[in-house]
Amino acid sequence: MLQGTGSDVGKSVLVAGLCRLFANRGLAVRPFKPQNMSNNAAVAWNDQAGEWGEIGRAQALQATACRVAPSVHMNPVLLKPQSETGSQVVVQGRVAGTARGRDYQALKATFLPAVLDSFARISQGADLVVVEGAGSPAEINLRVGDIANMGFARAAGVPVVLVGDIDRGGVIASLVGTHAILPPADRAPIHGFLINKFRGDVSLFDEGLAAVTRFTNWPSLGVVPWLPETARLPAEDSVALDRRAAPEPRPGDLVVAVPRLPHIANFDDLDPLAATPGVCVRLVRPGESWPREAGLVLLPGSKATIADLTALRAEGWDRAILDHHARGGRVLGLCGGYQMLGRRINDPHGIEGEAGETAGLGLLDIETRLLGPKTLAQVKALAMDGTAFPAYEIHMGRSEGPDRLRPFAIVAGRPEGAASADGRVTGTYLHGLFTGDRWRETWLSTLGVAPGGRSHAGEIEAALDAIAARLETSLDIAALERIARAR
Repeated sequence: MLQGTGSDVGKSVLVAGLCRLFANRGLAVRPFKPQNMSNNAAVAWNDQAGEWGEIGRAQALQATACRVAPSVHMNPVLLKPQSETGSQVVVQGRVAGTARGRDYQALKATFLPAVLDSFARISQGADLVVVEGAGSPAEINLRVGDIANMGFARAAGVPVVLVGDIDRGGVIASLVGTHAILPPADRAPIHGFLINKFRGDVSLFDEGLAAVTRFTNWPSLGVVPWLPETARLPAEDSVALDRRAAPEPRPGDLVVAVPRLPHIANFDDLDPLAATPGVCVRLVRPGESWPREAGLVLLPGSKATIADLTALRAEGWDRAILDHHARGGRVLGLCGGYQMLGRRINDPHGIEGEAGETAGLGLLDIETRLLGPKTLAQVKALAMDGTAFPAYEIHMGRSEGPDRLRPFAIVAGRPEGAASADGRVTGTYLHGLFTGDRWRETWLSTLGVAPGGRSHAGEIEAALDAIAARLETSLDIAALERIARAR
């Protein structure tokens, strides 16, 4: 199990890289994360229930690294933030309810049986399971009832390696401080440490490694260099969006303007577009001016559609989008963004908060009612031009209205999505729609982008293999194998 000295130390990428490394050696490898918090979710199959469920997007990527299909048991508890203080709680793929932060702290211990059940199921037939912690075990204020770090490691008898991030500074203090603050029983599972995100000459840190070992008695298991290949992988957390530099469009590029919504979800929908030559995806952050040169406005998915629509209006982005459309621009809404494009959104049962309704942007002649149950499925869609592409659905709500007579695609024989009469505004509940290379090229050609993009899946596979190769040379893999066998 990889645990970190803090959030965002690179655990997800390291787990994915180790999964690919050992899979390349011929082992049956599986990823596991007891508890995750993310609005970037993936659809995964539940063999026991015979239905689709949802897990964190990072665990779906780790499954790809293992060359296996994702399972709901790879991430048995998923928290999907709906506000600053509350989240939707998903257990073994199914929505179990919502909880505010303090309430969840009292509730989380009740999920340990489900977590251990999922871990046992994932372990069946596996030579190796690589487990990812969440946050840091040094957050001792959250230790009671913990299922994400040492609470799980001790209950499952899983050995731990601690990860420190040198890029943020203070890595020696963070590792030594974690050792100092943990009680002896929580220190016991830790078999060593590794340093992540190192830039420059690794030998310059030899004394630092020795210092950590001197204070903790933990051996160093290696120093991982900065991995530029990480930028080619889907980001797990929306925090990564705020660190991305705004790209500068080249002459002739299609500029895609995307509002940075507070509860943006499944934002990896943007990755295949951003990686396409001739496309410049501009994430518009609060306070920034709207790019008038945009040829396409893309409204992304949202975990709290009404709240995000309110935030969009507060920024004045609604007027910018309407002006863009009035000038002849194209608009595409995905999932929550699709709902925003309609005339009205009605939440009669208070699924997103207080019951009520709000006016949409009015660019599509549809109305949406936020109703359960949640729709979850991996699908094969057929575009209206006859091109097939893979996608998935993960949403609550039903949208109806005259513009539904012009669907975006056909899924399992049923019309899906909607389009305006002039075809310049479209909306769909489909996620992952741009991962299909052929359809993406065909669709972008209607916006003036010349074909010739790269394979999205191929780019991810190449990045995983490159990261695995770097870990092979920078970590003590033999020592990691001994630690795993110690269980």
